[in-house]
Amino acid sequence: MNSKQLRRSLKIKWLTYYRDNREWIDKLGIWVTSNGHRRPSSGFILGALATLEPDLTNLLPLVVDLSSNPDRIISALGLDTSPVKELAALEKAHKMLPSSPQSEVSLASAEAVTPLTIDAPPPLSPAYDDEACSGAGGREVDRPRT
Repeated sequence: MNSKQLRRSLKIKWLTYYRDNREWIDKLGIWVTSNGHRRPSSGFILGALATLEPDLTNLLPLVVDLSSNPDRIISALGLDTSPVKELAALEKAHKMLPSSPQSEVSLASAEAVTPLTIDAPPPLSPAYDDEACSGAGGREVDRPRT
């Protein structure tokens, strides 16, 4: 996974996590203002993402060796933004897109997704009783020995 894909994946995972847990995250005293954006603390975001993205867990030791400042790490990952504003922008952009069966970025929760079910016909009952187990094609070698 390249760095652009990793950043995009992390952003989507973070925003999905925030949206799904917003009720209790908003009540925590972890909020900071960084570069004019109100967001949870860098440590909280990194902790949440470390559990959500296995690739980040492998990269964090190297990243921390390069910079031990969590605010700089969050900034480098492109997450130094307000999750509230980001979610609102994504929702607005999604509404402006033409309807399609599958959108490029989906933040739909699992509860909102309707599972696809296929009505399969009931299994067919055997047309004959093959207790003799005579095999297929009438070949002599397929017949049981008595």
